[in-house]
Amino acid sequence: MSSSTTPTCAFVKPTLLDPQLALAQSRGPAKQEAISTMVKQAILDTINRFAPELIEIRRDIHRHPETRFEEVRTAGLIAEKLRGWGIEVTEKIGKTGVVGTLKGNRPGQRAIALRADMDALFIEEANDFPHASVVPGKMHACGHDGHTTMLLGAARYLAGARDFAGTVHFIFQPAEEAGTGAPAMIADGLFDRFPCDSVYGLHNSPGLPVGKFATREGPMLAGSDFWGVTFTGTGGHGGSSPHLATDATVVLGHFLLGVQRILPRNLHPTESAALSVGHVSGGAYNSPNVMPSKIVVRGTARYFRSDAQAVMRRHLEELATTLAAAHGCEARLDYEPLCPPTVNWQEKMPIARAAAAAIVGEGNVGDVQLSTGGEDFAYMLQKKPGVFMRIGNGTNVKGEVHQVHTPRYDFNDDILALGAAYWASLVQQELGWAAEES
Repeated sequence: MSSSTTPTCAFVKPTLLDPQLALAQSRGPAKQEAISTMVKQAILDTINRFAPELIEIRRDIHRHPETRFEEVRTAGLIAEKLRGWGIEVTEKIGKTGVVGTLKGNRPGQRAIALRADMDALFIEEANDFPHASVVPGKMHACGHDGHTTMLLGAARYLAGARDFAGTVHFIFQPAEEAGTGAPAMIADGLFDRFPCDSVYGLHNSPGLPVGKFATREGPMLAGSDFWGVTFTGTGGHGGSSPHLATDATVVLGHFLLGVQRILPRNLHPTESAALSVGHVSGGAYNSPNVMPSKIVVRGTARYFRSDAQAVMRRHLEELATTLAAAHGCEARLDYEPLCPPTVNWQEKMPIARAAAAAIVGEGNVGDVQLSTGGEDFAYMLQKKPGVFMRIGNGTNVKGEVHQVHTPRYDFNDDILALGAAYWASLVQQELGWAAEES
């Protein structure tokens, strides 16, 4: 259900389309420089006034991490904040997803969607600061607490500065880490219920300096799959009668080595792909003299072309079944596609880059390297044109870089205002003066 209320907080409303800006727009060569300066001043100055509240929100979410499709507390906090700022709210999209909808004060039919992820990871936090996770075995180790807060910051800003033509949808998505949150929201009618002309995503990058943004045209992140093989033999006594058993551990050993040969001998040397093992289990720890009758090995596959995905899947199955048969065992492959490659739309790249440049300057917007990381925002880019952008997360106070998905990672509160300003700048690029000029 959706609802809206009168804002409960006061706003200092920036005037982006004042006479000075209108004059700057008519001056040709000086237009972009003037726009960038005024956008940066109007947006960042306003957001910085409530930055302490954003830090408090981010740290509260960090203390209370929720994993895939369990983001009930986080979704409730988001809905409460959005309603308090006078934004229409719809909850339970794709189980725990939230969408806020805000219409501009100027007439316009176009719409833009901005997406942030909410879920945490199954990792035990090793940090000891006051806002460390209070939930055993779970932490925000990828910065989704910051992503959510940056989008909330943009929502608050735009609720008080509705000088745009059209509609903004703020998408707060669950279960990104499982690769199932975006398709769940889409299957629940996300883009039918909240029509939009474009969709944008934003993710932090540890080590990329604060004040830097980066993206790339075309493929940016890989398609991501999970795979698993179950080897089954008879098992047996490893001491008195190993000769009477069919030994699945021998099959496993050959298989682990064989996996490493699939890519270099079946894909072109210039092809970007990854195939890795992440889990092996079999037997009982307290019975090392017993040969296991079943062994499970699981891993991940990353690719940029569907042909490469098909090659990896086929050779995993052939390798497993052939080795098993040669040693009197059986093998079964389970292959689970998670998300397709993340591919940015060429037509939206100038808009995303201009939005970032308006905040940090053109020289601070660069190109990111192709990565075999995965992102289920890819599903949204299959439905709507848009861009996935990186924002620099810098280093910690000691100058250290803790990568995402590690127990000492933490989102950098210094970039909350920058990220929120980027979102707001995107709205102005898509629905602001550009809409008025057209």
